[in-house]
Amino acid sequence: MTLQPMSLYPVFAERVRSNIPVALVTVIDGPHVGATMLVSPSIDAVGTLGDSELDRVVARDALGEVEAGRTGVRHYGPQGQTTPEDLVDTPTVRVFIEAFSPPPTMWIFGAVDFTAALAKVAKVLGYYVVVCDAREVFATRRRFPMADEVLVSWPAPLFAQRGAALTSRDAVCILTHDPKFDVPAVQGALATNVGYIGVMGSRKTHAKRLERLAEVDIASADQLSRLMSPIGLDIGARTPEETAISIVGEIIARRTGRGAPSLRDSDGPIHK
Repeated sequence: MTLQPMSLYPVFAERVRSNIPVALVTVIDGPHVGATMLVSPSIDAVGTLGDSELDRVVARDALGEVEAGRTGVRHYGPQGQTTPEDLVDTPTVRVFIEAFSPPPTMWIFGAVDFTAALAKVAKVLGYYVVVCDAREVFATRRRFPMADEVLVSWPAPLFAQRGAALTSRDAVCILTHDPKFDVPAVQGALATNVGYIGVMGSRKTHAKRLERLAEVDIASADQLSRLMSPIGLDIGARTPEETAISIVGEIIARRTGRGAPSLRDSDGPIHK
């Protein structure tokens, strides 16, 4: 078996430059030291660590590290053993997994003042920000210079073209109150694996939105439980900037599993 570790580095570098999630796995101790394998979601692994079963197990774990955006060292048996009992009296293979994930994405629907504030805060946190509105006069680069993309589009085409790429690391924030826009945006978001869906509006607006969603067959508890509406943490935010902080705070709390007071889970007026 011929192992040529250096040949994979240009491929790894090209995928990083192209913002393709990727992990470069290198054996740093054990048989075949220096052997490498390149792993990306939806792309066949390239290279080998010297054993087909080891390749399979490590590729599985490397994809998990790509999803989490982590880099580190893992230990296996020569044939991919991972349980303590299987590793007793077995030579250890140590592999270094160098994972690259593109920045998380935030799609913001609605070209409003709150959008500008949220886009600024999201960029500080490292998000790739896409602003989308069907109104050409409002969805302009001049109004949202901090966004990576400003699209003049209805929600359905954007989700049809790019929704499959959204992951649990990403967020969709719907800041418009127009039912012709927010209902399709919610529909599109629920059809993806996006990790956060927040929808702006008062409790009265949310109740009316639920009625409109029911008209398009979105009414199950599983579907509605994914909606954070009213959007944001219950911290008394009033200005667009304060509201942006409450939204990203809620996104962080949901991602980390920390308890935080969301407006969705409280009652009474949003602004006191």
